[in-house]
Amino acid sequence: MTSVVSNWGDSIAVEEVGGVSYHMYTERPHRVESLLDFGMRWGARPHIFQGDRVLTFEAFLRAVAAKTHALAKQGVQRGDRVFLLGWNSPEWVVNFWACLRAGAVPVLANAWWSAAEVANGLTALEPAFVLADVQATAKIPAGWRCGVWAIDTSNEPISDASTAVEDSLDEDATALIIFTSGTSGRPKAVVLSHRAVLARLHMTLHVTRKLPHQVEQTAHDVTLITGPLFHVGSMQTLLRAVIVGDSLVLLGGKYDPADVLAAIERHQIKRWNAVPTMVSRLLDHPDVSRRDLSSLKSISIGGAPVHAELMQRIRTGLPSVSPRIPTGYGLTENGGQATAAAGSESIELLGSTGRPLSCVEIMFLVYPELPDGEILLRSPTQMSGYYGTDESPIDAQGWLHTGDLGHLDEKGNLWITGRSKDMIIRGGENIAPVAIERELVAIPGVVEAVVFGVPHPDLGEEVMAIVMVESELTAEHLQAQLRTKIASFAVPSRWRLQKEPLLTNPAGKVDKAALSAQVRAELLSGRA
Repeated sequence: MTSVVSNWGDSIAVEEVGGVSYHMYTERPHRVESLLDFGMRWGARPHIFQGDRVLTFEAFLRAVAAKTHALAKQGVQRGDRVFLLGWNSPEWVVNFWACLRAGAVPVLANAWWSAAEVANGLTALEPAFVLADVQATAKIPAGWRCGVWAIDTSNEPISDASTAVEDSLDEDATALIIFTSGTSGRPKAVVLSHRAVLARLHMTLHVTRKLPHQVEQTAHDVTLITGPLFHVGSMQTLLRAVIVGDSLVLLGGKYDPADVLAAIERHQIKRWNAVPTMVSRLLDHPDVSRRDLSSLKSISIGGAPVHAELMQRIRTGLPSVSPRIPTGYGLTENGGQATAAAGSESIELLGSTGRPLSCVEIMFLVYPELPDGEILLRSPTQMSGYYGTDESPIDAQGWLHTGDLGHLDEKGNLWITGRSKDMIIRGGENIAPVAIERELVAIPGVVEAVVFGVPHPDLGEEVMAIVMVESELTAEHLQAQLRTKIASFAVPSRWRLQKEPLLTNPAGKVDKAALSAQVRAELLSGRA
């Protein structure tokens, strides 16, 4: 254990990888499966809660050891890809770690996929083995080797994870494969190396002062995971929990704010990782004022812009959380996080995503026709590439072209101002939808808003807004409010106001792509 702990330093130097120079920690771990050794610190402490089920760290490690041996008996070898397809559960967590401990590459498939999408994923990745829960098993086509999802926590002895596979310092070997959300086309399979996964973890532990030698043996948090485990943010939460000894609470089924309220009260949850829409809908729930939520101290918000109105609602509706509302920015392709704003910074700099993490470089690609440059990222956390294709948003100098527009302020904080592909071009003027959305949700009575361009015979495009309101607001009132905040040509000319929540995608984010496609189809058919 001592040698594992000593692998986590805070000194940073420039190193070359594949002809590209990165800022990297000089003392760092090299294999993700070695993190399991930290689990032996925590013994009988609960590691995973789901409903009435409780899995201690000791039982968790026994289950991982048993499943590792079971995979070996099935012929799974080092470097083999193993498809994981299922909903959040203790089984998902154990199967994920067992794949890593066996030296295999877990492929984190999306449990929301249809049978056809599952078939496409299997064909593209050609895994040696599939682990699927009962519900997902029905989506697996015939001909694929599929194993038992269940876990055994009874008699398997616990041993060092670092000795479970042959010793290797090949940190650029593939650790796991995770899919993008696919909001603008078929999901892409992002290949993340051990170096990439661990560098992201190392930076966040460093900035939060939770490196292994800084962790207190007796202190731990209870963390709620409401996002799917097959997303990069939740995956990082799993890794962190083993090192710091956190207990994790998993919910079952579709996101329901009532379940979140009950879980916070029952388990005395301290930390919650969420997207803005999840938090907003929890605050809308009628029981929010009747539950004891005083244990909740931190909500890490990511995945979509965080507006001033939501921050104020959190401060009012969840007073125990303020002012610690960490936010950040990142993509699956860069390991999930590039910047962070913690504590009071996220209150004082509403709309900012914070400053770059310690090993992250940022620069901007300027387009004359756009108001801000495209954000380029370079760090050791970024992907090796997309599986099965040479297509990549990473250039020869190692810069990841994000497609997001933004700028840094004088203190080095990153502000996201739009998407290069989402820009609305109205009569030759470039309009960033995110700027309009930010102003809309700041108007009293507006709960959620999404803005996009729709075809116009003369202007090329015009601005459309779909807004969830909680009072009898009119489009005319909203237009009048916006005219004092944004340019007149950016004020939406088409509106749809509704009392119902906006459509969200499986990740819990407002599904702008689906709403835009729906409206465009209605316009073509003459129904809008």
